[in-house]
Amino acid sequence: MLTNELSTDKYVKYLKKMLENTELNNRVDFQLLLEKREKIKKELAKNIIGNEQNIDLLLVALFCQGHVLIEGVPGLAKTLISKLMAETISADFSRIQFTPDLMPSDVIGTSVFNMSTSSFEFKKGPVFSDIVLIDEINRSPAKTQAALFEVMEENQISVDSISYKMNDLFWLIATQNPIEHEGTYRLPEAQLDRFLIKLNVEYPNYEEELEILNLKSDATYKNNLVKLDSVISIDEIVEYRKQIAKVVVEDKLKRYIVDIIRKTRNHKAIMLGASTRASVNLMLASKTFAALNGRDYVIPDDIKYLASYILQHRIILSPEAEMEGISPLDLVHDLVKELEVPR
Repeated sequence: MLTNELSTDKYVKYLKKMLENTELNNRVDFQLLLEKREKIKKELAKNIIGNEQNIDLLLVALFCQGHVLIEGVPGLAKTLISKLMAETISADFSRIQFTPDLMPSDVIGTSVFNMSTSSFEFKKGPVFSDIVLIDEINRSPAKTQAALFEVMEENQISVDSISYKMNDLFWLIATQNPIEHEGTYRLPEAQLDRFLIKLNVEYPNYEEELEILNLKSDATYKNNLVKLDSVISIDEIVEYRKQIAKVVVEDKLKRYIVDIIRKTRNHKAIMLGASTRASVNLMLASKTFAALNGRDYVIPDDIKYLASYILQHRIILSPEAEMEGISPLDLVHDLVKELEVPR
């Protein structure tokens, strides 16, 4: 299980009975997906201590084809987790370090004049990869950030009236530091809305930090890492995504998702509520989360667990709530608890 919160026994029994009685009997076995999940986590455990929840959520985003924003203070392995996750996948990987002088053409590419053919040729930028890590995404100004708008939503780049499709996997992970403001540019709401999940990397607990020291004490170099094996291919990921699309979401659970989204739009502490894209993403992520727990049906606890991570970066708090120091993550969590769970 990815979480200890999945305990709605009565609802599970009801759904199992409903699915067993269906005439189509179109059940999906996710045993192979579970095995792949465990292999990926086992590889990551060679170099990463703790962060199990964030790794689980990264896997949800991977199989849901959703982009991820990772936020945390320096030195908490935001970039490392992203790079090591890419190592476990047989796919191309590129890293783009965002800086204040970075131009859009440095990210997406540019047209170059070819003297031999007397014509312009498009030279693809580093964003044309299977997995793209954008480090310190808020270090570049809005003009460069905007270069990602189209590719994050439509999986394509348009240059000189020509559209270039990305590969089937295309997965973007971005990191940012929440405490520095000098030399940074806040991401616009339209771009934040394109991230499926926002992860908050916290400090390790006492035992985890001690284990990290033990792991590094024999290292000859501070960044000496164990080489990870690639345990899953692009074709496998694409196939699993097709299977996950068959996960059942009951109508009452769809209404439950709509109720959560609409609650963010009418809450006194929220100035701007979540978009329709947020409701779609919450449903798709819940289906993926269910599959990663071996189920071909969604239960209310899937939605409750994911809601905070799907919605925290899509809402804008009121000035009064910000002055009180309310966390968007905690606010969404409390908001969901106020709603009646489908039975």
